[in-house]
Amino acid sequence: MALGDKIRSDLDNMVGKPWSIRNGNVVPGTDDVGLYNNDAVKLDAVYLYADLLGSTKLAREFTPHVAGKVIRASLRTASTIIKACEGEIRSYDGDRVMGIFIGGSKNTNAARAALRINYAMEEIVQPALYAKLPTLERDGYIPRMCVGIASGEAFISRAGVRGSSDLVSIGRAPNVAAKLSDIRQPGRYRTYITAQVYNRLQDKVKVSKGTNIWNSYRDAVGGEQMTIYRSTYWLSL
Repeated sequence: MALGDKIRSDLDNMVGKPWSIRNGNVVPGTDDVGLYNNDAVKLDAVYLYADLLGSTKLAREFTPHVAGKVIRASLRTASTIIKACEGEIRSYDGDRVMGIFIGGSKNTNAARAALRINYAMEEIVQPALYAKLPTLERDGYIPRMCVGIASGEAFISRAGVRGSSDLVSIGRAPNVAAKLSDIRQPGRYRTYITAQVYNRLQDKVKVSKGTNIWNSYRDAVGGEQMTIYRSTYWLSL
């Protein structure tokens, strides 16, 4: 079959057929979601994106060998923490990882993961990288990750080429979480969450020594005005 004919056939199958959507109680894997039957799993979930800061400087000023180790170390650390906080990893995008949280404590678990990532990057990853790759410290690169979290209904489908298909999350929550992880503000703010997430947090990730660790402000995210909560705090491991 010619390439153009194959693409037309794929589009006829994927676009021309209605969705087959079912409610999910677990985060699906690739084998759990069909491709050509337009299968999708609907989840009430919390999405977390952890994005490495300073990627442009990293790529421009350091060798690929150094940059690659920074990215791998950061993504591995964030992924380990997400899974330890009961999240599921379903996507990597360059220097960014996405986690999905479901269940009764999903908002608190996602916030806990974000605050632990903040701690790990500063107290564990940075010293390890500086010890092995001294050019990072000498040239002023500070390894940090910014985390965005949003909650809501989304559905998970597949895209790609047959057996190597990736899962894609479609909905407002993953879109907003990704945009929150792109925020770059002066100071030590590393975690940004929506008001919906904040309002469902347990006190153990909301208050420290009687002080609220979050402060709010209004801003546009993807063209939508919303209340955003941000924090400079961390949780040790």
